[in-house]
Amino acid sequence: MGWIARARWMGITLAALVVLGAGCARAPAAAPSGALQVTVSIVPQVYFVERIGGQTVSAMAMVVPGANPATYEPKPEQLKALSRSAAYFSIGVPFEGAWLDKIAATNPQMVMVDTIAGIERMPMAAHEDDDHEHAAGAPDPHVWLSPRLIKVQAQTIYEALADLAPEHADTFQANLDAFLSDIDALEGEIRETLSGVKGRKFMVFHPSWGYFARDFGLEQIAIEVGGQEPSAQELARLISTAKAEGIHVVLAQPEFSTASAETIARAIDGKVLLISPLAADWLENMRRVAETFAEALG
Repeated sequence: MGWIARARWMGITLAALVVLGAGCARAPAAAPSGALQVTVSIVPQVYFVERIGGQTVSAMAMVVPGANPATYEPKPEQLKALSRSAAYFSIGVPFEGAWLDKIAATNPQMVMVDTIAGIERMPMAAHEDDDHEHAAGAPDPHVWLSPRLIKVQAQTIYEALADLAPEHADTFQANLDAFLSDIDALEGEIRETLSGVKGRKFMVFHPSWGYFARDFGLEQIAIEVGGQEPSAQELARLISTAKAEGIHVVLAQPEFSTASAETIARAIDGKVLLISPLAADWLENMRRVAETFAEALG
């Protein structure tokens, strides 16, 4: 059964990050003449789809640059633009829980593709003494930050595009092969970059980097859990943990408040570095993130 049938069944400084994300905005406009128009949830997916689709495919991201995928509400013009989409590629980010059915209803002919089908998601990071519902086993949505899991998603994207435009299947396959080769090279580069800090713990405001940490032998300590800023007691415990672990850098991202990260950084005589999981050029961003981790943990 083809993808269409199955689908129908179912710091890096802030300035640098702005530059990385600047090219990813996609206004709800018609695709280039002859291109297959599709829609995705977040900006990095635009990179994945267009790496495989090449000039044959044009992708629009629903969550605009700088917005939070946990709370985003699509604009009316974005929903209207879905009438031109042949497919919607979901990835499991929180806003989809409230909007995916509505998105599908805007265009009954649009194929809904679950790009994380078959991927076992790990639970979100939790504070050791935390009892928030979010921390008690809710799946971590940040599957695009694992090169290993992107290989799985890339195959799913290829199959969907090949079903939608079988006349271009050979081109899609060649593009997929090139992308997978780039990911293999990226994994090797990251392992080399992080070779001196394997096993180290890092502190980050929003727990986006659990899959990355698992892939490359690091351990994530989250400040924010379940969308909640830490209490005064939790903040004090996090400061003690940072001191005990020799942590001098707190990682944060531009899509969220940095206040708690800055409070901890001041208390440990450290600094805050910004990294974004939502940059437009996924491959280059992952390289830069690895370099930031090496700096933070070195």
